[in-house]
Amino acid sequence: MNNAFKKTTLASLASACVLSSGLASAQEDPVKLGLMLPYSGTYTALGEAITNGLTLAIEQNGGRLGGREVEYVRLDSEADPSKAPQNMSRLVRGDDVDVVIGPVHSGVAMGMLRVAKQTGAITIIPNAGLGAATNQLCMPNVFRTSFSMWQNSYPMGKVAYGRGHRDVVAITWDYAGGKEDVAGFEEAFTEMGGNLVETIYVPFPSTEFQSYLTQIASLEPDAVYTFFAGGGGVSFVRDYAAAGLMENIPLLGSGFLTEGNIKALDGAGEGVLTTMHYAETLDSDANRAFVSAYQAAHGEAPDTYAVQGYDTGAMLVQALDEVSGNTEDQAALIEALAGVELQSPRGPMRFSASHHPIQNVYLREIRDGEHQVLDVAVEQLEVPDDACRM
Repeated sequence: MNNAFKKTTLASLASACVLSSGLASAQEDPVKLGLMLPYSGTYTALGEAITNGLTLAIEQNGGRLGGREVEYVRLDSEADPSKAPQNMSRLVRGDDVDVVIGPVHSGVAMGMLRVAKQTGAITIIPNAGLGAATNQLCMPNVFRTSFSMWQNSYPMGKVAYGRGHRDVVAITWDYAGGKEDVAGFEEAFTEMGGNLVETIYVPFPSTEFQSYLTQIASLEPDAVYTFFAGGGGVSFVRDYAAAGLMENIPLLGSGFLTEGNIKALDGAGEGVLTTMHYAETLDSDANRAFVSAYQAAHGEAPDTYAVQGYDTGAMLVQALDEVSGNTEDQAALIEALAGVELQSPRGPMRFSASHHPIQNVYLREIRDGEHQVLDVAVEQLEVPDDACRM
């Protein structure tokens, strides 16, 4: 063996040792999860529920991902879209997290997605419902464990027609989320032959509904479809019931109308029908075990937001086990995430080619102060992603 060959071989061996040593060192470090969620303001409860669900799933795996400890880097998004690019950059470039989890607010998601595209950071959206995230703006490194506005409203169009409603009035806030939601309902309802008599847009975030309720009564529709959420949902349902409309004009909505709001409705929501990808009363072993574990850990029943966090954690557990905890090989980790299939508390869940969850959407009715599941409105519903070009 000549000296030149010896030197080349030794150099190659040394380089391989350095790479091997670097990988081993990385494997000994914790997996860093950047949580870009609201921990103050209006959406605090949602951010906390997602975090609680996420950590529960990982704790049930011994607190480890792929055999590695986990470090959580919490950053308050404040649900402020203007701060989203800077906050996302801080997590990815400053804190050097392995995966970013967030946000709740769709406006914040838009800012996050710009940075995700620039950096290639693996990002999992546990709530924000803007359709573009897994359609027009889809990327290989971005996943969603929640829903799109369309996915929870489209099934109600089929339900409304199937229940004999032919003339429906829709009412929502005049903003992107409300418009996307109503568009999903209208698509299904009119495809089947229904007539959307009128869509009423309320300035966001107004909760003054009296004049609109008078207008609805004058139109005499078979039913009303609505998207409001949070305090707006509570106000609308209570005002609708107080106006006496509930008795003659059934109220239908996306699940966010009543999600997390049943106690605040104080009985006014009895009989309201919604479509949603989860209900706390789902009758399955997976859901019963989840509800029990969540209540034991946090002293309250979980909601949809907690399930979305829990499934984000379960997704990471499965994918990082698949790659033996190696977060350095992003391509392999992305492939493992895309292949995840869960027997979730919400039911079976897998991912479409655009990385959106394929999942059941349930028809729920409020009975005795609970969301009772009447049926599967649409089984394993896949969101249209025709504009996605990965």
